[in-house]
Amino acid sequence: MGKWADGTGTLALPDGAAVPLEVAASYRARRRGLLGRDGITGALLITPTNSVHTFGMRFAIDVAYLDRSLRVLSVVTMRPGRLGMIRPRGRHVLEAEAGAMAGWGLRPGVRVSVQVTEGPSRAG
Repeated sequence: MGKWADGTGTLALPDGAAVPLEVAASYRARRRGLLGRDGITGALLITPTNSVHTFGMRFAIDVAYLDRSLRVLSVVTMRPGRLGMIRPRGRHVLEAEAGAMAGWGLRPGVRVSVQVTEGPSRAG
């Protein structure tokens, strides 16, 4: 397994559905995240990280904390101006607009995979 890099791709869900994905792996991309945006189509994978915040965000988000094998540890909805808890076993975080992850069936124990289409990265 190689090193993650910034890029785009697809988040593959257990039911076979595919969600557009952005990957934020560099310090700069992780730091920016979804700041300054009014929404997102699909999801943002931030790696590596085990916590996030929503200070400066314009909209509420769903946050899924993932372990090294891309298994969901927990899913929470965060309003703007909040600091998320640190997840000790967390290695990656998925962010999407609030309510999206319930529609995708993401819950603790579910494993997702990533197919990157732009930028060198690794599949999970």
